Amino acid sequence: MRGKAGEAPCSGCRWRSCRVHARYQRQLADLPLGGRRVRVVVCVRRFKCVNPECSQSTFSEQIEGLTTPFARRTPPLTQALVRVALALAGRPGARLAARLAMPCCRDVLIGLIRAQPLPAPGRIEVLGVDDFAVRRRRSYNTILINIDNHRPVDVLPDRDAGTLAAWLREHPEIRTVCRDRAGAIGGHPLGRPAGDSSRGPIPSVEEPVRGGGEDRVRPPSLSA
Repeated sequence: MRGKAGEAPCSGCRWRSCRVHARYQRQLADLPLGGRRVRVVVCVRRFKCVNPECSQSTFSEQIEGLTTPFARRTPPLTQALVRVALALAGRPGARLAARLAMPCCRDVLIGLIRAQPLPAPGRIEVLGVDDFAVRRRRSYNTILINIDNHRPVDVLPDRDAGTLAAWLREHPEIRTVCRDRAGAIGGHPLGRPAGDSSRGPIPSVEEPVRGGGEDRVRPPSLSA
């Protein structure tokens, strides 16, 4: 298989060039057919960039829907492996992929998961706050979770109340904050760091809404 386009855009400066520098073969794994592995052999042209200011002297053409830079799989096969990885993760996903004639190791599946874009958090009305140890007694971070869908929203670099208060000011749509009573955040009124009068402190409720020492507090509106 080979491309028929007379020119191709440079991957560095996007200038189009028709000067063919060399040709070589790429072998790409594709979706299985009839339970058998499929390999596509593509004759790829390498073009010379005509932009004198571009740092990339030559570049390879990319065939839409078939090739991507440095990939050894076609986009359809990559998407199939992504679905397997998101459903089963590492070793179980690798075993299923091998049965489906799409063999790959668990590290490849984990890499595909990490390469996926993070979903947008959407509107957050109830926020869960808890701290965890990166290195016990030395380094702590704070994880923020959307209580409505139980998905992580963000990770703060420490567990200081001022950092959390600054994050809350950037998200005025939050109506309720659930936090543990323990830790530096649990014993500090949320809302604003010291010396900042742009927003008042978030009041705490008298009784926990849920058991287990969890508090829910409601931030005031930004007009305060």
